[in-house]
Amino acid sequence: MRAPGPAPRGERRPQGVPPYLGSAWEGAPTGAVLTVSELTARIRQRLEGDLRLRRVWVRGEINSCRRHSSGHLYFTLQDEAATLRCVMFRGAAARLAFTPEDGLEVVAAGRVGVYGPAGTYQLYVEALEPAGLGALFLALEQRRRRLAREGLFDPERKRPLPPFPRCLGVVTSADGAALRDILQVALRRNPRLRVVVAPVPVQGEGAAQAIAAAIARFNRWGGADVLIVGRGGGAREDLWTFNDEIVVRAVASSRIPVVSAVGHEIDVTLCDLAADARAPTPSAAAAMVVPELGPVQARLAELAHRLETAMRRRLERARRRLDELARRPGLRHPAQQLEDRRRRLRQIEGALRRAMAWRLHGERRRLEALAGRLESLSPLAVLRRGYSITRDATGRVLTDAADLRPGHRVEVLLARGRLEAEVRRVDPEGGATAILDGLRPGEDG
Repeated sequence: MRAPGPAPRGERRPQGVPPYLGSAWEGAPTGAVLTVSELTARIRQRLEGDLRLRRVWVRGEINSCRRHSSGHLYFTLQDEAATLRCVMFRGAAARLAFTPEDGLEVVAAGRVGVYGPAGTYQLYVEALEPAGLGALFLALEQRRRRLAREGLFDPERKRPLPPFPRCLGVVTSADGAALRDILQVALRRNPRLRVVVAPVPVQGEGAAQAIAAAIARFNRWGGADVLIVGRGGGAREDLWTFNDEIVVRAVASSRIPVVSAVGHEIDVTLCDLAADARAPTPSAAAAMVVPELGPVQARLAELAHRLETAMRRRLERARRRLDELARRPGLRHPAQQLEDRRRRLRQIEGALRRAMAWRLHGERRRLEALAGRLESLSPLAVLRRGYSITRDATGRVLTDAADLRPGHRVEVLLARGRLEAEVRRVDPEGGATAILDGLRPGEDG
């Protein structure tokens, strides 16, 4: 490489090439140097001018999928060897019947263009279809998984059907075969059943909203014991209304038990999964909900007969028992029975009085004997035999002359009265000599 310098003699430097590039411009076409924007514009013109790139179908796996707040959808399509940036504008994205997700293989239709600010080419997607799966089927599966995560199909939330409904509510088309089948089967099984029909379209635009509104009206009314929601058979597309989210949520939130009867036995809709019970056909739904009145009436008649027979037997046993009691003497001659009871009471009273008198006499004799024994042990009896009791000034009974001194005052208790005396002399061996100084009789001691 040559050092920067003037262009060689005989060579003409392209317009716009700085001198310091030296020979870096060698081999370049004669003309002005392009800006990035100009180059990007030429590439865009070349790509967008290719008729084969104005409408292409591209198959690949979605990756880095995100939905902008504007509603536009941005993602990439990739295979084992290459990655293609894609954008789907809001209008086209709103028409999708399914939700694009990472890892989903799709076929995208659109045009190839250049995004100038990033200098990259990308596919402007106008239509998108799942590869191998129909868009409706994919949307149905995505909706089923989402509602299942919310718990709308859990077995624990399903309620039992009423055993003997008095009023049946039906949500179906007024001119369809399903309504005729339901009425024929239900009224044949129970002619007394009340049937209330909410006629609604079962397919087409607005059908889902009409079905959901009819279920809500039945719940506000509250007169139906159970609901049958459904229609007759048809193509898969004809049953699509019963896969609509608004219908599924109306069935799941109904306070009245709901039986779903959509199409034939092989047809399963999201409404079937959300209902409290599923019937394979509308006729089967009527048979499931309405019990046959004939066997019920026969069973009730049998039970009534058994109850009547049991009551008659019980009344007969009670009548026989009453007759037995009526034949007893006490019930035939109540006055005589009362007099016998009075006589027996008088006898018991006399015996009780005699027993009480005898008991009192014995207790009195026992008390007298005890009183005699007590009297014989009394100190007063000793005093009456000529003895006396001497006490000092503190009231202590004296038994030893040595306890006294001359001049001590003593009290002498006799059988009758008491004496106050003064000790003149003490003879511990021979007794005490007392002079009755100021002697005065005392009270009976």
